[in-house]
Amino acid sequence: MSQRPAEPIFDATPHPFGSGPVQPLVYDASIRALRQRTVNFAAKRMSDMMFVSGLDRVTARAHLRLRAAAVPAGLDGRSDSTDIAGALAAAIADGQISIDTDGGDQRVVVAWNDPAFGPPVVGAALARAGYGSILLGEHATPRFDPKPIPRTVAPAWPWPMGESVGDIDSPPAALARALDAFMTSSAGVYGVLIATSERVLAERYSAFGAPGRATPSWSMTKAITCTLIGRMIHEGWLHSVHDPVPAPLWSDPRGIQRLITLDHLVRMRSGIGFPVRLEDGQTVMGFENSAVYQDGVDAFEAAQRTVVAAIPGSVFRYVNSGMNVLGAVIRDQIERRGLPYHETVYSLLADRLGMSSYQHSADIVGNFIASGAGYATARDYAKLGVLYLNDGIWAGERILPEGWVDYALSATHTGTSYAACFRTNTDRLFPDLPLDTAWAAGASDNRVFILRGAGLTVTVTNETEHRMDLGALNRLIATAIDTLV
Repeated sequence: MSQRPAEPIFDATPHPFGSGPVQPLVYDASIRALRQRTVNFAAKRMSDMMFVSGLDRVTARAHLRLRAAAVPAGLDGRSDSTDIAGALAAAIADGQISIDTDGGDQRVVVAWNDPAFGPPVVGAALARAGYGSILLGEHATPRFDPKPIPRTVAPAWPWPMGESVGDIDSPPAALARALDAFMTSSAGVYGVLIATSERVLAERYSAFGAPGRATPSWSMTKAITCTLIGRMIHEGWLHSVHDPVPAPLWSDPRGIQRLITLDHLVRMRSGIGFPVRLEDGQTVMGFENSAVYQDGVDAFEAAQRTVVAAIPGSVFRYVNSGMNVLGAVIRDQIERRGLPYHETVYSLLADRLGMSSYQHSADIVGNFIASGAGYATARDYAKLGVLYLNDGIWAGERILPEGWVDYALSATHTGTSYAACFRTNTDRLFPDLPLDTAWAAGASDNRVFILRGAGLTVTVTNETEHRMDLGALNRLIATAIDTLV
């Protein structure tokens, strides 16, 4: 009896350990898709400012600058928004952009009405307590029920364990002058706070800032995410940052994603990218983009549907996708233990530190976006700095692994000052600050500085649409070290 010969090209042997690599997501960079992302992001930003930070509509609108969505760039390049930047500028000049706000539903709808282009392009966002500002995009409602999240309210104890900062002494004359100079030259600053691990030493707020006003952190949220990974390692939920990433969609041991470790993700060395389909139909390889803040999609699934475009560990490339793979890991680790996802994320870190004002921003399916878009007051952000000043010990109890702080705040030493979701001063960005200075960093120069040698933490929060005077900030913090330490 004749038998069919073995297939000479494909291995048909059954494999019991997985179903194969995950199908990659192709980024749509057509002109219409870029316009959609442009209005989506504008809706989210307006919702952030009005319904999370609590700015009035006039102030929020004055801060809002419409940004053209950019095409993801290659490994060594920057994103390019020239395809629609000119069209957006013309649309603004012609009054084609409308922004509608609904205070009752805490909803913002932005539309781009260009008759020459076709039907209007409409994007929406809405805010819900505990979930920040949820980007809906083209959709009318979220694909989850944003139920109230039980939170632990910080007690009325002295800061940082509680909310009470007490009376703050007037700053020394030199520091007062430095504060004045910084606030004058940085028109977008919400506030700046200087503290030790025990008390607030100085703080200053602008006309639109306030001690109780939660402000966007953007990528400072990455430091929160990495600290959550540290918490999970300390609790024994994860073993080591040098283990392969246990992402739910990366479970097949044959997949090249299994070469990526948690360390690669937190140090931005995962090598992940995605195919980008351009308007002319050409497909190229793209890296960093802001689609997680511009698309009404499942951010965790999209992040896991990337492709490995460079050898993991070989090159630094700052991408949001890697952080949202970590977000998927965090959610999976919580839910496999039968715990409520949203409540547990807060209880593991923010509520443990008494960061009552802190909110993660959820995506349309309820994932807490792990790469950015969190919100908190300066006083609460500073508590993260205190945790790192205290070597991962809070209220006398270790809540981060021994050695974690050194690990997280140490640069990788291969061509970048980036550490593990923190940035460092090894490139002397702040020339008058110590080399061991590190900080959580977000868009528009939002920062939480950790100055371990001086025993200080400095938080500065800034509106996304304004540049910050980093020279004045450098002089301010150097003066604080000279006058307060």
